[in-house]
Amino acid sequence: MRRSLALLGLPLLVLSGCAAPGAGSGSAPPAGPDQRPAFTQRAEEVAGRWRPGPQWRTGYVPLQDATVLAGDPGFTDETKVAFAAGWYRDQIRMPAAAPPDGTIRFPDGVLRVPLVSAADAYAQLDQGDPPTCDGRPGAPGRPAGGPTTEPGPDAPASTTAPTPCVPLTVTAARLGTAPVWTSRGRVDVPAWLFTVDELSVPVARLAVAPRAVGEAPAGAAGGPQLPDGLVAAQELRAVAGNRLDYVVGVGACDGAPTPLLLERPDVVVVGASVVRSTGICTAQLALKPVSVTLAAPLGARTVLDVGSGAPLMVRAG
Repeated sequence: MRRSLALLGLPLLVLSGCAAPGAGSGSAPPAGPDQRPAFTQRAEEVAGRWRPGPQWRTGYVPLQDATVLAGDPGFTDETKVAFAAGWYRDQIRMPAAAPPDGTIRFPDGVLRVPLVSAADAYAQLDQGDPPTCDGRPGAPGRPAGGPTTEPGPDAPASTTAPTPCVPLTVTAARLGTAPVWTSRGRVDVPAWLFTVDELSVPVARLAVAPRAVGEAPAGAAGGPQLPDGLVAAQELRAVAGNRLDYVVGVGACDGAPTPLLLERPDVVVVGASVVRSTGICTAQLALKPVSVTLAAPLGARTVLDVGSGAPLMVRAG
């Protein structure tokens, strides 16, 4: 299994925005028609169709990747690539025994969950070896710059690389917790914390056994496609109190997005409006971060995309 980088190879045009609820960024109002009525109608339909199963409120449904950094890792260009690609080499014997059940304390209750061993967690974390290239250390018993393929199924992801590439060296593992966004809010979840020589914080791999992990519903969109001038949200970048940072996907030549939201007691629906380009433009997806301020802290409310109607996942920005 290989971890792929989202939208790898697509040109990304990134602009930032910050706005009050339902308002655009900047001091001047956006040109073009007001898209808020169309957004509100669509968002109301999305909110009305949101019908998650019982596990959404009683079980464990994570809304982010199972690999977590709990602080600033102090990435270099090489280690950032290694982390994104899942290139690791272990210098310890990983414990193969599963620990006793763990506990997740939600604001509305406590849940006991089975856990996986450090060896199983590391097997999910490690996605293979970097390609052979100058500037990275060799595996034990191999010269620097040579192949570092570990025993087992690992193999280089490719045969060439334009820059030096290094694996991340794991020197210790211990069972702890990591903060995770879930369907029931942000909570500390049992995780294996792997000490990595090249990083300033451990890399956490969530330790909850797959049989106890629920999946987010696909959602139900309010129509076959968004009205022209509205764009969908792609992912959440940060949630801090009543501020949401998220990313929308727009056309490469569209104007700056105006973030839009609808708040309800159980959900928040987000998206944006744009002024479409009238000239010739390439068919590229541009990801642009925006921010909105809620009337109240998000708490355990679900954030839905106005396009797909699905809950948004939290990605590190």
